[in-house]
Amino acid sequence: MANRVRNAVVAGQFYPGNEGHLRQLIEECFLSQRGPGKLPTITQKTPRILGLVVPHAGYVFSGAIASHSYHKLASHGFAETFIILGPNHTGMGSGISIMTKGAWKTPLGTVAVNTSLGTMLQTGIIDSDDQAHAYEHSIEVQLPFLQYCAKDRSFDFVPICMMMQDSQTASEVGEILAAAIRKMKQTVTIIASSDFSHAGFNYRSMPPEGMRVDKYAERQDRLAIEKILAMDPAGLVQTVEDHDITMCGYGPVAAMLTAVKKLGATKAELLKYGTSYEVHPNSSCVGYGALAVS
Repeated sequence: MANRVRNAVVAGQFYPGNEGHLRQLIEECFLSQRGPGKLPTITQKTPRILGLVVPHAGYVFSGAIASHSYHKLASHGFAETFIILGPNHTGMGSGISIMTKGAWKTPLGTVAVNTSLGTMLQTGIIDSDDQAHAYEHSIEVQLPFLQYCAKDRSFDFVPICMMMQDSQTASEVGEILAAAIRKMKQTVTIIASSDFSHAGFNYRSMPPEGMRVDKYAERQDRLAIEKILAMDPAGLVQTVEDHDITMCGYGPVAAMLTAVKKLGATKAELLKYGTSYEVHPNSSCVGYGALAVS
């Protein structure tokens, strides 16, 4: 089990399966009009980034938005280890599932799971369960961006997949993360993987008559983003529920906010917002937000 390698399952779908093409597309994400306009360079500015919100759709749609989060991460202290929280889209595995051993492989190489940190996190509501991660894309798609930014720099990570996303669950997960990170000698950043509103015909979340679907998604998403900027995890979950915001990873975001607040974070920043409509105007679209917490 310790030597188990999880092979990439969405390479060739969400991002290119060829190393050269993947590197090229990631660079295009950084350099595009929707991206930061420059490639990332690791520096050690302060304050260091403790938490990120990053979308997880296909790179063609959300990669440029995601690149804002990773550019900020590189320029404000690239961590030695990462906890990546993602929603469970497959329905497989337990409610909160962690992998504590092995490694994940992408076209850019292999990233080890931090077994020491993973073992500490496997407590309370968090179960060791590989099944939830077998076909889940929300965590996998973050790794190539981290690998690209790191270049030859070594890092590892711990994946946690959240099927349960209620406020109490997110709070419990956040408490466990903060307690474990306090014991770590390495620097740790928590990445919450989430897309925002899924609006339009394909998602059965229709805008009011006369409103374009991307404008509806943005209106909904601003409500959720306000709560993230206020660093209000319980308020985020409540807002998502009250306004039927079809944000797939609000639980991971709330758990991240809970943890980083306990670790001393005081500021959340919206780096970029966009939608898939910008790439492919259609009757449906998905919203994407890049945010950093320090």
